[in-house]
Amino acid sequence: MITSQRLLQGFFVFGILYSILILTGYDTLTWYLKPFLLPFLFYAVVKSEVFETKKWLLIALLFSWFGDCILMFADKSEMYFIYGLVAFLLAHVLFIILFSSQKSANKSFKEKLFWVGFLGATIYLIGILSLLIPSLGDLKFPVTAYALIITIMLKTALKGTFDWGGNSKYTVMIGAAFFVTSDSILAINKFHSPIPLANFWIMLTYLIAQFSITYGILKLNQKNNLGAQHLSS
Repeated sequence: MITSQRLLQGFFVFGILYSILILTGYDTLTWYLKPFLLPFLFYAVVKSEVFETKKWLLIALLFSWFGDCILMFADKSEMYFIYGLVAFLLAHVLFIILFSSQKSANKSFKEKLFWVGFLGATIYLIGILSLLIPSLGDLKFPVTAYALIITIMLKTALKGTFDWGGNSKYTVMIGAAFFVTSDSILAINKFHSPIPLANFWIMLTYLIAQFSITYGILKLNQKNNLGAQHLSS
């Protein structure tokens, strides 16, 4: 039987090979392979032990996969880009719910460093929108809404680094930061100015993001479960 750990390892290896194929110009092959990436993470979560917020992680990954598949056709029509944007917006809302629902000490608001990070994320939001809005046209509202939601997702993960236990909280935060990086590269490349090797950097940072969030949440809840078992024994 394939275990959760094996599926995570499979995604890691597949992600490296996929990134190399993008870098070496096998665009047609990577187009066909793209829908097979996230199912590794999805089934890794399915195979993992039961934890309270497992359903939110699964649904977030599912909507991310919808977004991946829809954006494959973004060059055919602008509507595919909008539908893909909506799918990922919903995925980020689900990630916000996932992060907010973790066992929490709720001490972040008392930490000065949290507010430094909070301010930094707010400055990012203002900066990216100031850069993009002049060239967004009819997409001003959906892109602004998306940027706001992904910034909230980042801030929720940041809050978790102060409120959650164990080192896996930093892995989740890294994943959230890479997600913002990936979406920022995509947006700047599409709406502002071309970025060299944009598709490679978009996908590399995206794959790191999805892996880090999934792995981090699984490890975080594994620690929580072990802690609960220890307290009850």
